[in-house]
This record gives sequence, C-alpha cells and structure tokens, in this order.
Amino acid sequence: MSVSEEAALHVPEMRRYAHAMTGSQQSGDACVTATLERLVADPAAYAHSLSPRVALYKLMTGTCDFQALDNGRDALPTNPAELRLATLTPLLRQAFLLSSIEDFNLDAIAQILDQTPKQAQALTSQANRVLAKQVATNVLIIEDEPLIAMDLENAMEDIGHRVIGVARTQTEAIELARNHEVGLILSDIRLADGSSGIQAVKMLLQTISAPVIFVTAFPERLQFGRIAPSYLITKPFKISRVSAIANQALFFGENAHSSA
Repeated sequence: MSVSEEAALHVPEMRRYAHAMTGSQQSGDACVTATLERLVADPAAYAHSLSPRVALYKLMTGTCDFQALDNGRDALPTNPAELRLATLTPLLRQAFLLSSIEDFNLDAIAQILDQTPKQAQALTSQANRVLAKQVATNVLIIEDEPLIAMDLENAMEDIGHRVIGVARTQTEAIELARNHEVGLILSDIRLADGSSGIQAVKMLLQTISAPVIFVTAFPERLQFGRIAPSYLITKPFKISRVSAIANQALFFGENAHSSA
C-alpha cells in the first residue's frame, strides 16, 4: 500500500485528533489538509522508519503550530470537555489525546512528540493529574483480587479521585453505593462469591448515573451497548492506562467508548 493510500485510511482519526487539539473542526481540518499537502510536496518529511499511523501523526505535529492556533482562538470553547482540554498546554493536550483517545503507547507518543519514552510518560501523567482535578469524583471499585484492587485504588487516588471503598461481591457494591455518592465505577466481571460484576453494575445504574470501566481478564463476556456508558480494560493492565481511561470516561461519558 502506498503512503497516500495509508494516509487516506487514517484521515478520519487525524481529523478527530486535530479537532480536539484546535477546538474546532474547521481549524482541525485545515491542519489535516496542510499535513497531507506537505506529505505530497515534501516526501522526505515523512518518517518511513515508523509505522504509517505514527509517521502521519508525527508529520502533523511538525506541520501544525498548535501553540499559535491556541493563541489565535477568538474565544474559549463552550463544550465542557473541550473547555477542560483548553486548560492544558498544547504539549500536555497532545500527550493526553494521543494516549487516551488515539490509543498510542508511550513509545509511539515519544516518537510523535520528539520526546524520550520517559518524557512521554511524564507528560501523560501530568496531563492526567491536571484533568483529574477538574473532574475529581468518588470512585467505587468492585474487585475481589486484593492486589489488583490495591493497584486500582492507588491509581485513582494518585490522580486526585476519592475511592469510597472496594467491594468484593455484588452485595457489598450495592451497600457501598447506598451510603455514598458514586461518580465512577471500576468493576471486574467475575466476583469472589460467584456473583456477577455485570449484574452488580446493572443494579447500581438503576439508581445512579456514572461512567463504568470494566477491568477483566474475560473481555469476551462483556457485550457493549447493554451497559452504557461503559469502557473496557483487559488484565493485565498498566496503571497509566487505567488513569487515562478513567479521565476519558469522566470527560466524554456516553460520547465515547474505549478498550485497552
């Protein structure tokens, strides 16, 4: 497949990313257009040593001056999610979007932003902390494995959320939700007493409204669309990924779904 054919495949994703970066579809599309025009006019600017998608996003980063576009905005966006993103510097916003929305790993983010993997990790972590403060909420964890529950709890508290408790069974989850407000649910699918995390979440969502992140080693058992808004993280997982998906869930709610 030629470079131009590869680029055509990724245009919808590039438009989504550029829109989120610039705050408007018009400015985002102008950025994508400029990137594609540069690809034709200056083939050497395209990093053939990288995967096509990484190379295209790297080219877009080098083509579009996101800082200048930020400075040139007439007004802040009115959409709540875009307004929160606008509080980040362009570099932090890129790190967050590349990780949470575009689903790049740290090595790819480092290549796109001309950073080391360690720097990319620091950027994504900082972005997640800043955004988490804006959407800080009470988190209910439904997980019967103590070490995994501890990892999830630490991840949520590290970025500013409050964990109201860890439930090992459906009954414990319902009891915790009865006594606390819940803004986010992290749930396994299979629980200690043989009860179902899916059923627990269904019962909880009858009385509360909160994004749900399923954390499971059995993703095939989850049917999206039956519980919304819901997100999926497969075990084993990276803590940084949990933090990013939590922020994505709170940011975009029912408007986006993600798996990792």
